[in-house]
Formats: sequence, structure tokens, C-alpha cells
Amino acid sequence: MVVVGSVAYDGVETPHGKVDRMLGGACTYIALSASFFTQPKIVAVVGDDFAQEDYDLLASRGIDLAGLERVPGKTFFWAGVYSQDMNDRETLTTDLNVFATFDPKLPESYKTAPYLLLGNIQPTLQKAVKAQMNSSGLRFVGGDTMNYWIADHRADLLKTIAEWDFLLINDSEARMLSGENNLRKAAAKITSMGPSTLVIKRGEHGAILWHGDTHFMVPGYLLDDVFDPTGAGDCFAGGFMGYVAGQGLDLRGGKVEASELRRAVIYGSVMGSFCCERFGVDRFRTLTRREIDGRFEEFKAFTSF
Repeated sequence: MVVVGSVAYDGVETPHGKVDRMLGGACTYIALSASFFTQPKIVAVVGDDFAQEDYDLLASRGIDLAGLERVPGKTFFWAGVYSQDMNDRETLTTDLNVFATFDPKLPESYKTAPYLLLGNIQPTLQKAVKAQMNSSGLRFVGGDTMNYWIADHRADLLKTIAEWDFLLINDSEARMLSGENNLRKAAAKITSMGPSTLVIKRGEHGAILWHGDTHFMVPGYLLDDVFDPTGAGDCFAGGFMGYVAGQGLDLRGGKVEASELRRAVIYGSVMGSFCCERFGVDRFRTLTRREIDGRFEEFKAFTSF
């Protein structure tokens, strides 16, 4: 499974405290989350300030780092403050640094991977990465986007997602992309744009999976304390795609049972919930597959009737 996106440093303040600098970035969260199900191969760029201990953390999870490029300069840095209920955040700093000239190039060993997850980067870059893959071997391709690309790069984005099998976005982005306030109508319009599978993330309220003419709703997991929601959506994506890749599902060459995609969404929700239990990626330093499967069973229990 190839993952393309940002490896960064974040500064975060929540009602539970403040961390001035910690490992972050969409690619980081996705890969760490997915690593419990499959072996991710990341494509990203960092500066010469990227710490060896952070490189070692990624390597310790079996993540293939052949596509992690190190160049002179500083690593992408973002800082923000969350509201008291942590449903909103204010961005204080966005320093793209070496990420400003990111031109993703896939190592030869990545090009035959059957799964490709494109993080939230410029649509033209996402399209260029997919063009580098061996298309005949692809089983599932898709990714993420955000309001900036939807509003200011819409034409490029539409060309890009027309080639995708799935799209993961939040509810406000789904409404913005489709021009529909009703989520059922929004989903129908988005799936007509190309992606046959759509996951609409709804934060603490869970997620909705749309596939074919059916949909599946999963609630959010109720935590005792939400320390830091940064990266939760990316961890959802990593859990979702990681499960698909780990099971070897082929959504292009054969019929996949709806139950398999539903399990993928549940595992995505599980991974997103663990992410929120500590600041940054700290929860993944001690997380075990046994804990993940235990929470998966909790989801089964509280959604069964």
C-alpha cells in the first residue's frame, strides 16, 4: 500500500495541554494507522531537521521509507489551537518549508503496489502520482481532499477524482463539492463524479459509507477524554485502507462483499479513536493489535440490535 502526503511537525494546544513540536502530517498518521494491518510505503519529503528518533519510530512499525526524501531546509510545520469542545480549531502557523516544492516521485519498488492512498495534497500532484503506478495491477485507488482544493482548484480536482475508486472527505466538504446540503443527494452526486465508494467523515458523530446503492452508518466512539483530535481523520483513512489492503480486497477485478467494506469503516473508526487518546502520534508507540481488535468488538456490540 502506497501512501502519499505530508510528514510534518505540529504545535498543538488543546484544553488538556500544549505541545510545541511533535511528529505529525497526514502521511505519518495514515501510515502508522495502516501499519497494524499491512506494510505501508510512504512518499513524502522532510528537511534536514527531521529527527532520527522520528525516522526510527516509522521504521519500527515496518513502514517502507524508500520514498521518504530528505532535502536541505526545514520540515513542514503547522501549529493550531483547539476550542474548548475541540470541534473547532484556529490555525496559528503554516510553514510549508520543503513541502512547498514537493514533487512526489515513486521508487520503482512502489509502482507495482495494488493499493494507493493519496493524502491531502494538490490535485495535480495526486493525479501525477497515480500516473506513475502500474495501472494494470491496481485494486483500489483513492484519497482525501479539502475545502481549499474544492474551492480554488475545482477543475483539477474533478479530473483527478474521476480516476479514483474511493474518496474520503468530511460532511462540510461533501456539501461543498456536490453543491447539495442533503448528504444523501450529496453522496449521489459525488459518486457520479467517479468514485464508486465514498466515506463521509462526521467527526465525533462517526462516518457514513456509500457504496453502490447502499449506505452504512457508524457512530463515533465515546472516549473518556479526547486529548488531541489532530490526525484522527487521517488515522481513519489509514485504518480503512489498511484493512482493505491487509485483506487483499480487489474492488476492480471482482465483487467485494459489502460486509468487508463495512468492517474497513469500523477499523477506520477504531484507529481514529485511538489517535485522540494522546497528543500527536504518541498512542501508536504502545498500541497493540489486541487492543485494536478489542475495540472493534466493542463497536460490534454497541451497534448490534
